[in-house]
Amino acid sequence: MSDVLKTTRQGEILEVILERGKVNAIDAATSVAMGELFRDFGNDADLRVAILSGGGDRFFSAGWDLKAAAEGEAYDSDYGVGGFGGLSELHDLNKPVIVAVNGLACGGGFELALAADMVVCVDHAQFWMPEIFAGVMGDAGCFRLPRRIPRAIASEMLLTGRRMGAEEALKWGLVNAVVSPDALMDKAREYAQLMVAAAPLALAATKETIRLTETCTMAECYAKMRSGGLPMFDKMLASDDAIEGPRAFAEKRDPMWTGK
Repeated sequence: MSDVLKTTRQGEILEVILERGKVNAIDAATSVAMGELFRDFGNDADLRVAILSGGGDRFFSAGWDLKAAAEGEAYDSDYGVGGFGGLSELHDLNKPVIVAVNGLACGGGFELALAADMVVCVDHAQFWMPEIFAGVMGDAGCFRLPRRIPRAIASEMLLTGRRMGAEEALKWGLVNAVVSPDALMDKAREYAQLMVAAAPLALAATKETIRLTETCTMAECYAKMRSGGLPMFDKMLASDDAIEGPRAFAEKRDPMWTGK
């Protein structure tokens, strides 16, 4: 595993800290390592939730490593199995990822937050997309940001590079919580523990359903669900856990999930 990715297993939670230079910029090699890490997380039956944060207290990540670009690394380099940062194109990951933004999330760093299932950030966090001033565009930002906030606000950020502070990000629903720096990881772990308490297959089915129905009409959502178009939903319904949940409730005890 890359020496710029510091990992810790806290029970069923994987914590990942990106520590690469002063600004945690991501070159192709780092991106490939991140993709492998999150792919392995998805395949590890003993892990349920991942938390990604940055080292230091100034930058979560400055995104694409422009120094590497200046030395010849292409914009369309092979960034690995998960696309840039290991998450942008890891579409079949049915385990939740929480991003804990510890400072500035610039360009590809912002895109990592947009690719997460939940985001918590410190009160001095800022989010922005400056790629147009580097001669390129933030592709994942163009794909995701207009789906998350009003198009006019997304266009303003993408076309002018305007920075958005933590409280405004909370207002638009880009982050789930804004906390002080010393409470950042505790808040992320709080969310992660709630997910760990849930049935594994129900969690996976929920994430898959959100992903596969977000562009569907309501009628199409139900048609997809009833026609086998949501494999994890069908697996969840046929599982032992789907029996264990109601049984535990009736018996007034905590459920014993097996993920089967």
